[in-house]
Amino acid sequence: MPNITGLLQIGRNALLTQQKAIDITGNNIANVNTPGYSRQRLNMEQSAPIRVLGTTMSTGVHAQQKIQRFYDQFIQSQLNNENENLGRWEAQKTALEKIEVLFDEVSGYGLSTAMSGFWNAWQDLANNPSGHVERASMLSAGQYLSATFNQLSNNISNAQKDINVSVNHVVADVNQMAKQIADLNRKITQVEVTGHNANDYRDQRDAMVLELSKLIDTDSFEDGDGNITIMVGGGKPLVESTFTWDLVTQDNGGMQDVYWKDSSGNTHDITDRIQSGELKGWIEARDGVINDYLGRLNELAVTMIDAVNTVHSAGWGLDGDTNTNFFTGVDAFDISVNSAIVADVNLIAAAGMVDAPGDNSNAIDIANLQNSLTMSGNASTFDDYYTALVGDVGNDTRRAGLNSGHQTAMMKHLSNYREEVSGVSLDEEMVNLVKFQHAYNAAAKLITTTDELMQTLIGMVR
Repeated sequence: MPNITGLLQIGRNALLTQQKAIDITGNNIANVNTPGYSRQRLNMEQSAPIRVLGTTMSTGVHAQQKIQRFYDQFIQSQLNNENENLGRWEAQKTALEKIEVLFDEVSGYGLSTAMSGFWNAWQDLANNPSGHVERASMLSAGQYLSATFNQLSNNISNAQKDINVSVNHVVADVNQMAKQIADLNRKITQVEVTGHNANDYRDQRDAMVLELSKLIDTDSFEDGDGNITIMVGGGKPLVESTFTWDLVTQDNGGMQDVYWKDSSGNTHDITDRIQSGELKGWIEARDGVINDYLGRLNELAVTMIDAVNTVHSAGWGLDGDTNTNFFTGVDAFDISVNSAIVADVNLIAAAGMVDAPGDNSNAIDIANLQNSLTMSGNASTFDDYYTALVGDVGNDTRRAGLNSGHQTAMMKHLSNYREEVSGVSLDEEMVNLVKFQHAYNAAAKLITTTDELMQTLIGMVR
């Protein structure tokens, strides 16, 4: 600068620039523990030089209009993808842990114990086919087996209904987050249209998208205006600029399926298109894994009903009656002992021939069903089949737990990686703070010195 006024301008710009740098450093320090915060930096550059008396003169420093945000889009995308998988396995783990408790055989009150008691009761009856006590015990064992089937089936169905509630809650959360992201789109656009960076709003939006990714798998991209568009369900828009579309649930045979609602209010089923997130975990557990357990339990009950009734109806009771089914019902939900037998235990067909006192051949035949290859295409016994079912429940729960743990570790690793790029280092910020403070003091000293020069010059004129 060719004059004292120019020096004042250089000092003023330097003072304001260093003060702005101190403000940004202070903001970094204040947010050192804020989740999702990306550290910021003021970029300084030389002011445009001027040509004076044949010489190019520098004019000091000024701050760039846009404050730099330390951010890696690739890491953020990885976090979103891994968070989708984490949500899926956490939901599935939670669902299966509840089912695993239902198949608990350690307590001695499970279905395996009930089946053993049922077969043992037939053995006891075979030892004394006309004994009233043995027949009463046989009735009690049959009722206990039926009740255990009923309770287990009912509990599994209730677990599926509980998942319906979780699905409804997740859908409501997705809709709420979509509206918040759309509002952040609006705020970011309003700020950045003026030429500034909406760093704080972008941090908030990234955190919201990350949270959304745990609920449902998303595809997203950012347009030239800074708006983010989010797609779900194989290409259905959820957020576009400041507009949002809702997800809704509808009952489908007792199961809550997920639908996307278009601008005209029409709904489109996207249940099968959801590939990850908590929604996928809940739906996969409810419609796939748990439904398979229930189907296999029903198959066990149906086969047992048919096998026992086939042999029992061919035998004879104490009163000479035959062709009586021991069980009624069609599956595990409604299996029960024939009400006629409940009313008269003499109808229990222990004998293989009519008017044959002491005949126990039919009771033995039914007892022998325990070790008959009646399940899995005549490849396994009732006990083996149920043991395999219980084993699969445990294995599936363990697998969900291992995958959940793996995804948790992946999220921790990526979060640490993100912190290396975007996180605040207190040591670095303290060094910057001291650096900017010294620069600020020097700029202030420049202004003071220039003021003294000006006062001297004025004094000379006087």
